[in-house]
Formats: sequence, structure tokens, C-alpha cells
Amino acid sequence: MSSSIAPRLSILWSFARPHRRTLAKGLALALVASALGLATPMVTKHVLDALGSASSLTRPVATLVVLLFVGAAVSYWQWILLGALGERVVLDARESVVRRFLRATVPAITRSPTGELVTRVTSDTVLLRQAAASSFVGLINGAVMLVGSLVLMGFLDLVLLATTVAAVALVGLAFAFLMPGIAKSQQQAQEHVGRLGGVLEGTLRAIRTVKVNRAEERMTERILADARASAAFGVGAVRRESLAWTIAWSGVNLAIIAILAVGAWRVGEGRLEVSGLIAFLLYTFALMDPINELSQNVTALQSGIAAAERIRQADALPSEEAAPSPGRPALPELHGLKELEELEELRDDVPVLELRNVTAAYGPDAEPAVRGVDLVIPRRGHTAVVGPSGAGKTTLFSLVLRFLEPTGGELLLDGRPYRDHTHADIRARLAYVEQDTPVVPGTLRDNLLLARPDATTEELLRVLDDVRLTEKVEALEGGLDAPLATANVSGGERQRIALARALLATPDVLLLDEATAQLDGLTEAAVQECVRSRAETGAVVTIAHRLSTVVDADTIVVMEAGRVRARGRHEELLVSDTLYRDLVESLRISAVTGAPVT
Repeated sequence: MSSSIAPRLSILWSFARPHRRTLAKGLALALVASALGLATPMVTKHVLDALGSASSLTRPVATLVVLLFVGAAVSYWQWILLGALGERVVLDARESVVRRFLRATVPAITRSPTGELVTRVTSDTVLLRQAAASSFVGLINGAVMLVGSLVLMGFLDLVLLATTVAAVALVGLAFAFLMPGIAKSQQQAQEHVGRLGGVLEGTLRAIRTVKVNRAEERMTERILADARASAAFGVGAVRRESLAWTIAWSGVNLAIIAILAVGAWRVGEGRLEVSGLIAFLLYTFALMDPINELSQNVTALQSGIAAAERIRQADALPSEEAAPSPGRPALPELHGLKELEELEELRDDVPVLELRNVTAAYGPDAEPAVRGVDLVIPRRGHTAVVGPSGAGKTTLFSLVLRFLEPTGGELLLDGRPYRDHTHADIRARLAYVEQDTPVVPGTLRDNLLLARPDATTEELLRVLDDVRLTEKVEALEGGLDAPLATANVSGGERQRIALARALLATPDVLLLDEATAQLDGLTEAAVQECVRSRAETGAVVTIAHRLSTVVDADTIVVMEAGRVRARGRHEELLVSDTLYRDLVESLRISAVTGAPVT
């Protein structure tokens, strides 16, 4: 990361740039308020001069009142304008990051802890509020106020101005020396907050495992290590900020003492009027405002730059292309039922999915997870994929779902290469039941409607009945509209909810990754009946270690070390493939289809 301030400021400015017109309005209001404030000491001088000359006080006092109320109204308008702008900047940043996360490739998202990514959307974006919305205005306004005050102070007395400039210069040097350290400490504090979020999220997700292993204290210490590191860096930043503020406050007060001493001497010499000294002192007191504003906004700017850099890191995540599909080949003009039937027969001859010599890896330097895989998935029927752990079964699904791109070979959908389809085109034809089957935030209805938002309540109840979840729905307070969480549904129920969602989508290809791993025997039998029924009208591809769920598959594909080792039906593979036979024997399944050994 470059240490130059200009590139880092440009990152922060990229968040404010879309709102530059509003920023310009805010700056104009701030400058008007500052001008009114700068005029007040001069008008006060006229009040004092009027006292000395026995002139009327009506006009100067009325002017002070007008300056007060107009200044208050302008400041009020400015605060509302910039406050609302800050919220819009935060909203825009959150929308941008959330969209980037959800459009990114699966490997790019899973590479970082979920909690760390969440902090980019929550705490990092909050730091942008002041930095991107009001810091730019505050810095310019503070600088104008500072210069304006010094110019008017020079108009009153040049000697006192020189004394004041010396104090301001010392304060400026102190800030220039301390600000880089403040920025670095704040950035490191935010990085540790991100790590804390990642570890905490993962720990809460695995809370049962943590408790069973009596690891509460160890995980607490691991999480709090980042919390303590963040606090330590935060304290370091606070110390530097406190030193900067102390120097600023002391510098201005020393300037006031010096001005009183030198000013009293110059009044005694007759070179300065008492009213001029009072006006000069008012400007000196007012110097605290621009100095405070500059220091606050420089500090906020440093925090905002660090947050902006972390947020912009999301832009580097590779995203899935959403280019429009070139479209399917034109269908011949049909003139009757016979031609329609012939077309359907021709379509049936083309596999719904095909992998041709596919090789894939999870990184440019990683070993291939699958090598030279050839696989044909017919439009109807049940294809089972089995093999030991690490054989490449899940990678196969990642390729089919286009979570992972092949490094060699190609995949085809309806005879056309995947590259001719968008990600959405492909996934619209597929349904997927994950092994872990997480619950999506929301209600049971929300979870079921993910794939088919237009499904009716009757359709939802039908698929729930197919997977034997009707009683569970009736037991939930709110039924279909009951909020779901991991705590109120078991692992088996989550699997059945995921399967119901997949069946509701009526996909061309149903992908099941250990979809019955957490089911009891009776429920598994019911689910298997759903799978058999689905296989009669579409393609079903199953990954399973429980071979009892796939022994009646039309085709069983045996994988080992990323390659397809054998394929065939259960009885054929028991005879021809030793690995398959070993897998069957290890699970105590006899050669009699589906019958457990007693």
C-alpha cells in the first residue's frame, strides 16, 4: 500500500465524488457561516468605539443580533445537509460492498473469514460518514477561517499577528509530525477488529464443538487477543490525538498570553486602541475553532482513508460475469404434433450435462482437484458419484454449478459450451442441496421461495409433504411464516427444507450432496422415493458416502484421486471394481441391492 497521501485521498474521494454537488452546497454554507463569524469581532470593535465616542449603539448591536441569527440558521442548514450526505455515503458504500460480495466468485468469498467481510459492511463504512461527507468541507472551511482570521488580525495589528503566526506554525508542525502515526494506529486497530469478527463468527457457528471440547476459555482468549490488540492500537492513536490536542490548546493559550502582554505594551505606547486589542483577542479566541476543526477533520480523514482502503479491497474480488447469453439455436418451425415429438426425441439424444476431459484446481499454483474427467449426464435418470474423501466429488459439483472454472477441457449444457451461457442461465436449470444445508436468514417461506419466488402456498405445502415436513410446519408458531434459525430446526430438518426447495424449482438437473446423511431410516426412504420420482422426469446426480442411498442408481461413477475410475450399475461394479467393492464392504452393505448385512 502506497504511503503517499494523494493516492490514498483519491480512494476516499471516490466515495464522495458522486455527491460533489451536495458537498459544494455544504461548503458554500460553511463559508457563509464562517464569514458571518469573522465579521463579529469587527462589529464588536465598532460597538466599543461607539461607547468611547458616545455614538448610538443601535446599529452595531442590531448588526450583531442579525449576524447571530443568520449564522445559526446557515449552520443549522449546513449540519442537516452534510449529516444526510454522510448517511447516503454510508448507504452507497454498503450497497456497493454487498453487491460485490454476492456477485463475487465462490472461491474469492470463501477465502476470507465471513466475520471479517461483515466488518467491511458494518464498522468500516461507519468511519466513512464524517470522512467522506464533512471532512473535505471542514478542512477547506477551517483553512479559510484560519487564513481569514489571520488576515483580519493583520489588519488590526501586524506585530500581534506575527506573535500569533509563530504559535500557529508550531501547532501545525506538531500535527504534521503526529498525524501519520495516528493514521497507522487506526488502520491497525481496524484490521484487528476485522480479524476479531472473523474468529468470533466462526466460533459461534461451531459453538457446540467448542463446548463439547471444553474450549470456551481458549477460544475466548484467541478472540480477545485481537480485541486487545485493537484496543492497544486504539489507545496509541488516542495518545497521539491527545498530544496533538494538548499542543493545539497550549499553543493558542500561549499565544493569548503573549498577545495580552505585547498588546498591553502597544496600547500603553499609543500604537493600538483598546477596542483593537479586544477585537484581536476575540479573533485569537476564535482561532480555536478553525484549529479544532482542522485537527478533528484531519483525524477523521485518517480513519476514513484506512476504512476506504479496506472497503475498496472488495473491488479486487473477481466477480462472476453477467454478460447476456447469445441465445439458444433457433428451433425449426413446427407444423404439427408429430414434428414436436420428433424434436423432443432429438433433444433427448443430447445429454443435459457433459464434461469433456475436464481438469480443475482451486488456485494457479494448486494441484488439480480433478483431472481429465469425462462424464455424461442424460436428461432422465439417476447418476450417483461415489469415492473416498478427496476423490473430487464436491469439486465435480462446483464445476457443474460454475462455482469453479476448469483449467482444461470444457463443460456443456444442452450440447452448448458453458462459456456460451451466463452463470444465471446455467443455475436456472439446476437445483442444489448442500451437505451442510445452511438455513438462509428469514422465514420457512423465505427459504423455500429462494428458487421460485412466485410459488403458491399450495405448492409449498405439497413439497413439504413430499419430504415429510408437514408436522414440523404445523408445530412451528407461525407455520410457513415462522422465522428459521439453526436452533429451531435439526440437521435432518434443514436437509429436508433444502430438498423441498430444490424440488419446488423443478430443475432439469437435481444435484444432491449427501442429502440424506442426517435422516432416519423412515424419512430417508421417503426422500429416496422423491428422488426416484424426480429421476423419471429429469436428471438426478447424487454424491453419497452412504451407498445405501445410491445402489439403485442407473449409473454409479466411482472417483479416486480426482479421476473417474469406473462406472456402471451396482451389481456390475461389485464384480469389476475393487475400490467400489471395498467401499461397499466397509459400509456393511451386501451384494444384494440395498439390503444391509445383519
